[in-house]
Amino acid sequence: MLDTAYYAALGLSSICEKVLAAQRLTPEEGLALFRCPDITAVGALALHDRCRRHGNKAFYVVNRQINYTNVCVNGCIFCAFRRNTEDEPGAFTLDIEDVLARLREADSASLHLDELHIVGGCHPSRPLSWFEEMLAAVHTSKPDLPIKAFTPVEIAHFADLEGISTLDVLKRLQKAGLVMMPGGGAEIFDETLRSKICPHKADAAAWLRISGEAHSLGIVTNCTMLFGHLETCEQRVDHLCRLREQQDKSGGFTCFIPLPFLTENSRLKLPEENIGPQRGLDQLRTIAVARLMLDNIPHIKAYWIMLGQKLAPTALWYGADDLDGTIIEEHIGHMAGAASAQGMTITELEHVIRESGFTPVRRNATFNTLNFAEARQ
Repeated sequence: MLDTAYYAALGLSSICEKVLAAQRLTPEEGLALFRCPDITAVGALALHDRCRRHGNKAFYVVNRQINYTNVCVNGCIFCAFRRNTEDEPGAFTLDIEDVLARLREADSASLHLDELHIVGGCHPSRPLSWFEEMLAAVHTSKPDLPIKAFTPVEIAHFADLEGISTLDVLKRLQKAGLVMMPGGGAEIFDETLRSKICPHKADAAAWLRISGEAHSLGIVTNCTMLFGHLETCEQRVDHLCRLREQQDKSGGFTCFIPLPFLTENSRLKLPEENIGPQRGLDQLRTIAVARLMLDNIPHIKAYWIMLGQKLAPTALWYGADDLDGTIIEEHIGHMAGAASAQGMTITELEHVIRESGFTPVRRNATFNTLNFAEARQ
């Protein structure tokens, strides 16, 4: 039970009442949650909302992540993943056979994949036809495997290279086998800040428009926010509200993933107050506020690659209901400085969830729950 008298003493009485009634919070109320001195009070509100939606369930997916290249034209100042050219040290670019080989590796490990996640940098010359061929080859190899691929930023890049609309790009990729899109590239929507940290990337309006176009075609997507760098709490709330507004319009966001900025290998240097051990508390608070503000997005992910294998399970008590999955191989977060493992087994994921006090539930890419017999394969 939430102590309404305590929330009144914190100045959050109206927020508590709205959470109990499952009513929408205002931007000003979202900002008040960021400013509340008691993080556990904010977390309790988010836990109430999370349990109202999902009970004691915590979701995970058996997935394989493939980053097809880190050669990218965007030049985002925060990105440790990117390389300018294929000749630069640390650069890589996969061919279609490389992608298929990684699928075969998953088969050899007796994993029944429920999601294939494909993302990469915006390569300066690789044509859209290559991505169509790659999706078709994957679909032929694994016709029942849902393919989640390409952020709105990648879609915008493909359209620029081809000289066609982003909607036409989406239609062609959907025909080749695309069923879902990840939510990367959103970063922070505030235009002034975006011009400083990712000036060459598709802007906020384009990101939101492309997401809406995908939804109009029946391609569901995730959405993200990169936080913990130069942004303010006001800019975080603005970002969440823009996502909420887009969801009101197009309804295709399945999950929100708050991505904490990893400072270790970035060219973006932060002020001293933005680094240090207090960042963990800020990450939990941000997850909680996201759960409370995004009333029309069903799932909140605690992405263990970026949060770490200790904090991510804690986030299940702060509004998150999903830990992502097995992953197997990941480059973007680790090149930025993530100290987490490259992958987790089903046994490890289920153990972490149970030890955190929740019931593990295996899902597929589009958050459809798999039955118990399937989950044990």
